[in-house]
Amino acid sequence: MYMEDYLRKNFAVEHKRPSEEAQKRWRRAVSVVKNPRRRFRMVADLAKRAEADHKRKNLQEKIRVALYVQKAALNFIDAGKRVQYKLSEDVTRAGFGIGADELAVIVRSHDMKSLENHGGVEGLAKKVTVSLTDGVVPADVSLRQKIYGYNRFAEKPARSFWMFVWEALHDLTLIILMVCAAVSIGVGIATEGWPAGMYDGIGIVLCIFLVVLVTAVSDYKQSLQFKDLDKEKKNIIVQVTRDGCRQKISIYDLMVGDIVHLSIGDQVPADGVLISGYSLSIDESSLSGESEPVNVTQRKPFLLSGTKVRDGYAKMLVTAVGMRTEWGRLMVTLSEGGEDETPLQVKLNGVATVIGQIGLAFAVLTFLVLTIRFLLVKAQHGEITNWSVSDALTLLNFFAIAVTIIVVAVPEGLPLAVTLSLAFAMKKLMSDKALVRHLSACETMGSATSICTDKTGTLTTNHMVVHKIWTCGRTIKIEGNKSEDVLQSSIAGGVLNMLLQSIFQNTGAEVVKGKGGKNNVIGSPTETAILEFGLLLGGDFKIHRKESEILKVEPFNSDKKKMSILVSLPNGGEHRAFCKGASEIILKSCSKIINADGKAEPLSEEQKRCITDVINGFACEALRTLCLAFKDVKVTSNEDSNRITEDNYTLIAVIGIKDPVRPGVREAVKTCLAAGITVRMVTGDNINTAKAIARECGILTDGGLAIEGPTFREMNPQQMEETIPKLQVMARSSPMDKHKLVTHLRKEFSEVVAVTGDGTNDAPALHEADIGLAMGIAGTEVAKENADVIIMDDNFTTIQNVARWGRAVYINIQKFVQFQLTVNIVALMLNFISACISGSAPLTAVQLLWVNMIMDTLGALALATEPPHDGLMKRPPIGRDTAFITRIMWRNIIGQSIYQLIVLVVLQFQGKRLLKLSGSDATAVLNTVIFNTFVFCQVFNEINSRDMEKINVLRGIFDSWLFIMVMVSTVAFQCIIVEFLGAFASTVPLSWELWLASILVGAASLIVAAILKCMPVDKCKEAATAKHHDGYEPLPSGPDMA
Repeated sequence: MYMEDYLRKNFAVEHKRPSEEAQKRWRRAVSVVKNPRRRFRMVADLAKRAEADHKRKNLQEKIRVALYVQKAALNFIDAGKRVQYKLSEDVTRAGFGIGADELAVIVRSHDMKSLENHGGVEGLAKKVTVSLTDGVVPADVSLRQKIYGYNRFAEKPARSFWMFVWEALHDLTLIILMVCAAVSIGVGIATEGWPAGMYDGIGIVLCIFLVVLVTAVSDYKQSLQFKDLDKEKKNIIVQVTRDGCRQKISIYDLMVGDIVHLSIGDQVPADGVLISGYSLSIDESSLSGESEPVNVTQRKPFLLSGTKVRDGYAKMLVTAVGMRTEWGRLMVTLSEGGEDETPLQVKLNGVATVIGQIGLAFAVLTFLVLTIRFLLVKAQHGEITNWSVSDALTLLNFFAIAVTIIVVAVPEGLPLAVTLSLAFAMKKLMSDKALVRHLSACETMGSATSICTDKTGTLTTNHMVVHKIWTCGRTIKIEGNKSEDVLQSSIAGGVLNMLLQSIFQNTGAEVVKGKGGKNNVIGSPTETAILEFGLLLGGDFKIHRKESEILKVEPFNSDKKKMSILVSLPNGGEHRAFCKGASEIILKSCSKIINADGKAEPLSEEQKRCITDVINGFACEALRTLCLAFKDVKVTSNEDSNRITEDNYTLIAVIGIKDPVRPGVREAVKTCLAAGITVRMVTGDNINTAKAIARECGILTDGGLAIEGPTFREMNPQQMEETIPKLQVMARSSPMDKHKLVTHLRKEFSEVVAVTGDGTNDAPALHEADIGLAMGIAGTEVAKENADVIIMDDNFTTIQNVARWGRAVYINIQKFVQFQLTVNIVALMLNFISACISGSAPLTAVQLLWVNMIMDTLGALALATEPPHDGLMKRPPIGRDTAFITRIMWRNIIGQSIYQLIVLVVLQFQGKRLLKLSGSDATAVLNTVIFNTFVFCQVFNEINSRDMEKINVLRGIFDSWLFIMVMVSTVAFQCIIVEFLGAFASTVPLSWELWLASILVGAASLIVAAILKCMPVDKCKEAATAKHHDGYEPLPSGPDMA
């Protein structure tokens, strides 16, 4: 079809990272825009964005110079020549020993000498009156914030309601109509006197006022929704120690003096100084543009806000917040230019352009026909040279009708309906634990054909407990309160001591004092489970940590799949390395095993096979398996003293951790499969554990394939092409395996892929996928930053819910387009046919403005915000290149338009005879009946549009209170207009018989719709797409759908 080809050529953009050329192309193609300020409010300003990019690059360059040049320069500046800061009275009175500006400059300029002059990190802590162990006390929070500032960035002030009113008044057609109304009032009073002469003009003004008010209220509410969502997007949860207790707080509540805990993948939430840490590597590229990571140590202890922790973990003292940080200044430029428009917004701008051009042509034609007929009638009566004020008023009325036709014909609300629908969906998803970071993701999720999901925490509960342990040739099951006694008697003293050392030394978790003085274990679910097991064995975290000094830590990451630590032993002559991680990897690095006496003995191949069987046995019971091992290292030289070796370890134990499948996951997976969405599990766990969980979730089926990451990455392209369609589980996968799978699915199989991720290393896959889904609880800030949607509860059921809402958004917009195009066609054709035949338009400017509001703002509210129903997940995904206005929609639009036009044209020319109208007011009554019938046709057609294929359009109608509210208010206001506002709207009160006739004619469109839905639609184009691998099929239609 012409329209679809035109839209594909000019109005097609990628849903993720669209090219600048495509963005410029559709902007050039847009024409017939009534109100650019409103229409393009949610569209990215490319000029502003380019300017902001330029500003940001300049600022990054300045920061880079400050970091890398100023640092060197400061070493040569004599302390006497440094800027001397004087303490203000406020700071002294508050009891602090250093001002906010001086504190901020020390870290920002990496001024080591100033830091030393203040007594290092301990000295700074004293000057900001904070304990490095207990943190900020609640009593001085407000005073601290008053002196050192809040952790907020400068933002543009929110737009007031009156700004939206002002914006709505910028509609060119409304401005022209206001001018027409003013002229009409002036001429009317001069010819017909006061007050009769002003009714027509005042009617237009009142209608314009109503349109502007409803539009402004709708837009203002939408802006508040987006503001709340934007605030939530920027809200990061930070772990701090306050009043001696470890707790989680919002980044907005962070203040100078806070003790912040950082680990891999975290964003540094403010400027600060390192207190303590291990292997801390910081990525400063977001701030300075430098990609090389920076190692932060006691010699170089400065940490800058907005940078990311690439490796290690640490504690830091906050020294500057908000706009006193470089990140604060940079954040101001990040919000400039707006968010990329979504593919649907662009497509509907194209539809609005095409319909608008047709509408403009019809409006000009209607005006010309009316004017020419008027002139011909004057010429016939020989009055072509005699002109009166009433003649001028008639021509002005013709012009007002033509302008109003443009108001109705240009579907300005189409692109804005997408924004309304997305805003509504995003708000609902927020309450359903899904935070949509990018508008287009909500839309794209409706097209998802494949979901690559993690196992831990997404399919499982993430509430882990140690269920079994194998050590010294025995498997012990952990159950009930007797476990402590059973374990202590089952494990020999030497083995138990080594096991406890391994658990408490080699951990990324901590036992901390929580609120109320209760001990809490803080860390990842796996680490927490192991540490809780250590406490169950009777171990003491603090005592074991004090036994030896930690020399080096290699934190767990998804590439190495293990964590290692090097400690010095109390005797001083030896070091001991501990490692734990993926069972097979640790077992490979072991050459010895601990015996019942706590001594190391060689590990034979036979023993290795037995241990492998134990690991597989645990895994087949859906347990996560880890091995713990140690190695004593003799110190030979300073160079090697802090190196953690990779081999010749002694195996201590194999641990089996239970992580049950989440309730409802099996049903959610089943729903996805029924909806044509393939679910694949991609996990770092053992293949047997992965298979057991996948079967329990319904992911792994009889014909499905489960492979390991190393096998997958060694495949050639041909093997991948054969394997991927059958692949359901990938175990022991690295983040790059996940990235490779996503890339192949998208590029080779044309799938629309959603992928979950939580670690820093998942960022490339999240970035590459059509929809990146980051975990809200387990996810790092780096993962969240690269994601399109954040799953706040880490639950797979929530992912399925996002897919439902994605489909709902697409279908809702289609419903609205079907409804609006029907009104467009009928309003255009009715006025044009009537103008050609009778020389007058049956619908006045005021009436057309009311109809425009019904179909534009109110129609969008009713249809674009309908909640999803279960039927949406029983149909295939929406294809990438599927025609937006489908043949089913065209069938409904054309069928309803023909019915409405026949009815209204018959009423226009035969209405008086059919309705037996006579007397002086017969014409006024007939015109009111036509107007009333037209409105009720739209009311019932709005109900018809609730389902484009099924006959029962009333199903679930009461689930959408907004739809009911719009329907009731439309009918109520129609009654008021007809019965009480006749002087303004050119209507007269109707008898109950005529009211009933209007309603019945409108209601008959329900029968027409049912007949239309029984007509088969030729699907030759859609049938072609059904052959592709992506699985899109034409949706069923006809009477079988009833």
